[in-house]
Amino acid sequence: MLHSRISIVYLFWAVTITPLIACTDSSIGTNLEKSLAPDPNLQENTTVFGAKNLSARQNESTKSRTNLPADFPEDIPPYPNAKLQEVKPAQGRENQVTTQWLSKDPSNIITNFYRQQLKNNKWQIVNEEQPTENFQSVLSAKRSGVEVNISIQPRRVSNTSPNQSQTSRDTEIIIAYIASQKTNTPPKQGNLPQPGKPEFIGPISLKEPTPQAANKSTPANNLSSNIGDKNQAPQQLRQYLQDLAVLGILTEPNNNNKNNSTTDKQFQPNRIITRREYTRWLLAANNAMYANNPAKQIRLASPSERAVFKDLPSQDPDFPTIQGLAEAGLIPSSLSGDSKAVLFRPDRPLTREQLLLWKIPLDIRQGLPNADLNLVKQIWGFQDVGKIAPKALRALLADHQNGEKSNVRRVFGYTTLFQPKKAVTRAEAAASLWYFGTEGEGISAVEAAKLKN
Repeated sequence: MLHSRISIVYLFWAVTITPLIACTDSSIGTNLEKSLAPDPNLQENTTVFGAKNLSARQNESTKSRTNLPADFPEDIPPYPNAKLQEVKPAQGRENQVTTQWLSKDPSNIITNFYRQQLKNNKWQIVNEEQPTENFQSVLSAKRSGVEVNISIQPRRVSNTSPNQSQTSRDTEIIIAYIASQKTNTPPKQGNLPQPGKPEFIGPISLKEPTPQAANKSTPANNLSSNIGDKNQAPQQLRQYLQDLAVLGILTEPNNNNKNNSTTDKQFQPNRIITRREYTRWLLAANNAMYANNPAKQIRLASPSERAVFKDLPSQDPDFPTIQGLAEAGLIPSSLSGDSKAVLFRPDRPLTREQLLLWKIPLDIRQGLPNADLNLVKQIWGFQDVGKIAPKALRALLADHQNGEKSNVRRVFGYTTLFQPKKAVTRAEAAASLWYFGTEGEGISAVEAAKLKN
């Protein structure tokens, strides 16, 4: 009985469908065929879900690559979801080029991306600093004479949209690299473009230009006018920059030019200063302030001395300065009993608490006083006092005793958040060096300039 019913069902479907198949040329058959056919738009569109966003990221990455310097390492790809913000040309003795990027992605994802890229492209990772709260991770690598430092740091968004969290952050990526040094051989006369050649654009002078400008002496009072971008600094800090420029303290290293003051170019007051740069200014400022008092000056170390830090060999151009500060006990090292301070990390950003730890001893000229959390919180009113390193607490207590001459008040103004791990700008670093000493006895850049004249 069941078998008979199944047979009847099959017979019914055969009778119903067969005419439709036979009438494929009819309108009904055609419509049925079209309804069952695949969508031609889907056949022609080979885009995979999400590929549009990936293509946009790749286009953005390619666009950023075209704006990079020609010697930017090819095997260091721009992060796909980052936008290039600024390219700072080669500067300093090391001719370090710096590129700055911003991304909406979390810092740990970006760090993992670059860590993997370095490994895949056979870079030797010589140093890797793990991120801490409100601070950055740093990847340092070398390959074929090229050195690369990649810093990744969360940065709070200043202008948030109505739909954006007030605690939203961008991630700042700084890729700084030093290309392999090549000897620049002056072109031979026979290789110069000759008249009649397409490359020839004018008369060729084989005589060296007369350095007339170099022979002219600029009055000390006019040096400050050469800082063309000092107005980009906070208004409260501009006078400090002007006074220090007169002393010639804010210098960039350049072996080939003795007159290498940063007043001859853009100072970039809001750029983050590295530990290396600040030690250079710190020693120069101290010795300029006490030019008539050799007992208070800091001596440079000899390149023949054994290096204190593993990442700062004696061949480093800033070795005499940094080693000299370490030997004076102003920078923590094995010489001062800190067995963990075996690396100096010269190209890492200077933090606020590091600035005080290095500068305050030169103000008070004695050991730092004992301090605790409650005492520092009571006198300064900092809400984040628990994040400050114990030794930095002692420096803060000593700085508070200097009253209106304190570095915190001069550099950071009124604040209830110290933010000890926050990076210091060049303008802030310069402001800390405007005055050396205590409230009752000290010397400013203005007074030092008068003594110099």
